Amino acid sequence: MAGPLPPTRLLAAERGAVLLSCALSCAGSALLLGSQARWPELRTRPRQLLLHLSLADLLSALSYSYGVLRDFQRTSWDCVLQGALSTFANTSSFFWTMAVALYLYLTIVRGSPTGTGLLWGFHAVSWGVPLAITVAAVALKKIGYDASNVSVGWCWVSLDAEDRLLWMLLTGKVWEILAYVTLPVLYILIKKHINRAHAALSEYRPILPGAPALQPPASVADKKLILIPVIFIFLRIWSTVRFVLTLCGSPAVRNPVLVVLHGIGNTFQGGANCILFVLGTRAVRARLLALLCCGRRGQPAWPGRGSPGPRQQPQPRGDKDVPDPGRTKPLLPST
Repeated sequence: MAGPLPPTRLLAAERGAVLLSCALSCAGSALLLGSQARWPELRTRPRQLLLHLSLADLLSALSYSYGVLRDFQRTSWDCVLQGALSTFANTSSFFWTMAVALYLYLTIVRGSPTGTGLLWGFHAVSWGVPLAITVAAVALKKIGYDASNVSVGWCWVSLDAEDRLLWMLLTGKVWEILAYVTLPVLYILIKKHINRAHAALSEYRPILPGAPALQPPASVADKKLILIPVIFIFLRIWSTVRFVLTLCGSPAVRNPVLVVLHGIGNTFQGGANCILFVLGTRAVRARLLALLCCGRRGQPAWPGRGSPGPRQQPQPRGDKDVPDPGRTKPLLPST
């Protein structure tokens, strides 16, 4: 590893951009958590995984925002506390992102049953491993001021640590790099399986012109969850670029564009999840609009069904048409 570089001084505009990203991520994570608390029917297994990922992203954004506001210049007690919280939350986010991809692979491609045992295993690894690493790093005094060359104002691995590279790998980078390799492989396998399922189902649609569109085994929610690894890589790659530049001793690590991209990438995961799975989901968006704008009680109108009138008359039993099950039982949103 090259010698220590001069500290990266943050400009006011850079700090403002990262703080805005932190605020949007906190708001997005809180909105996602609140939507599941408000509407229990949204608590499907894929969204349970997304819930835990959002918790990790929320804690990460909160701890990062404190670090950016303080803009630490030396190691202090709150620097160590902030560094420990962000290390735990950031590493946990890596594990939960890989857990989501693994869950999708097992359910969509392998068709394996996913009971509570698998979920508890995800909890043990995704919370337990980051906690053990963080406790060890704090106990060995490896967390502290890092001159913002591999961060954006917050504290991480201390400059005084002789084995600094080892701890930078253990407290984040090795899991980040592992995710870069693992997630694309699982994503490609999932997409290939879905494409094959679509091709197989399309052969039967001309034979059944009056039948409803056949759905692949994966729900719409599962398809959207596939985007999490893609967004993860796009957001996180900038921190890896600055990490490599720091190892090489390159002054480009202080490039303002890289600094801002690094800060936004590390803090905006919660906001991206909110855009995909709250604002980008018609079922949840309709409920939010009804709750915030209309102030109506009960279920909002589902997209594609039309707005129900103030009083709906039931169809007489003598009607020869087959009743639509969607009119007698609300369709639970899978997205």
